[in-house]
Amino acid sequence: MKIVSIVGARPEFIQAAPVSRALRRKHREILIHTGQHYDYRMSRVFFEHLQLPEPDIDLEVGSGSHGEQTGEMLMSLERALLDMKPDCVVIRGDTNSTLVGALAAAKMHIPLVHIEAGERSYNKRMPEEINRLVADRLADLLFCVTQTAVRHLAEEGIVKGVHYSGDVMLDALQQNLPVARATSTILSRTGLLAGYYLLATVHRAVNTDSPENLRRIVGAFNAIREPIVFPVHPRTQAVIDRLGLSFAPHVLAIEPVGYLDMLMLESNARAILTDSGGVQREAYFLSIPCITLRDETELHETVEVGWNQLVGANPELIITTVRDFMPPVEHPPLFGDGHAAERITDIISNGALEFGQNYDRVAVPAPAQMVTI
Repeated sequence: MKIVSIVGARPEFIQAAPVSRALRRKHREILIHTGQHYDYRMSRVFFEHLQLPEPDIDLEVGSGSHGEQTGEMLMSLERALLDMKPDCVVIRGDTNSTLVGALAAAKMHIPLVHIEAGERSYNKRMPEEINRLVADRLADLLFCVTQTAVRHLAEEGIVKGVHYSGDVMLDALQQNLPVARATSTILSRTGLLAGYYLLATVHRAVNTDSPENLRRIVGAFNAIREPIVFPVHPRTQAVIDRLGLSFAPHVLAIEPVGYLDMLMLESNARAILTDSGGVQREAYFLSIPCITLRDETELHETVEVGWNQLVGANPELIITTVRDFMPPVEHPPLFGDGHAAERITDIISNGALEFGQNYDRVAVPAPAQMVTI
């Protein structure tokens, strides 16, 4: 089978690595990089660290507004798919690359696989939420990282082709954490002591597009009297510079780091502050308390079991949660067993994939169903 896999942003590179490894044992995979993340620190370094195959095609779309970026990607991707004539298209996550892959495949009548389906924040102001909704409506096979995601789809009347696979990001972490521990020097380079610092990441539009939110978050970081390491996303750095914001001496603002260094920073932090879905996941995998700088999350389960707290951009809540948050002893395996990529490959390989197989979905919500691995 000829399979086109589409990637474009940091979380997709991480998700693609174990899946590509599994797919290429049985099929011909063509990797298309949209160029959504084009900075070396956000793109090329992940291919190197994850040993992800070089892209067969790089659309080199680059930055721009959501409309600009999506339109350029769609035109370029359509030409690539016409030339490749794949048997199916694989998308993952909730980025603009995800949306474009879904639209292009559907309009060209190519069976579509969505990895990480069923995630919902229930906030349509998030561009990622729109991307998820469209991708799930168009997909023919939908792989969910949790049982909650399966239920979300069932509540929307999406039940055919739905599988609980577990999370391929867990696969990637389990495969790469030993490598990170053996090779990364990030702690010695930054002078950080394991267990005695906080890790922070901020990149979501809800915070970077709101000067008030970003000011409040930076103010909270400056008021927390404990070391914070803050790898700053290029988009976030541009806003910080424009607003003239500065950091207290205990906040170590550094350039973005590669995947292996990030695993070391995450696994050795006392707690993590983030607005990233991927980092929330990795915090849970590593049993590190997570403080989410948003008012909602698509990872509801991590909040329900007590390992994630939502604080938005509220400085007082951020500060008190950093001081007082103590997760429970219980840490249930919400995201599968670390073998999601093999499971996904087996299901794709069994011949069940057919374009349009879900178009006759009922309009009313179906009863929620539990799907076993």
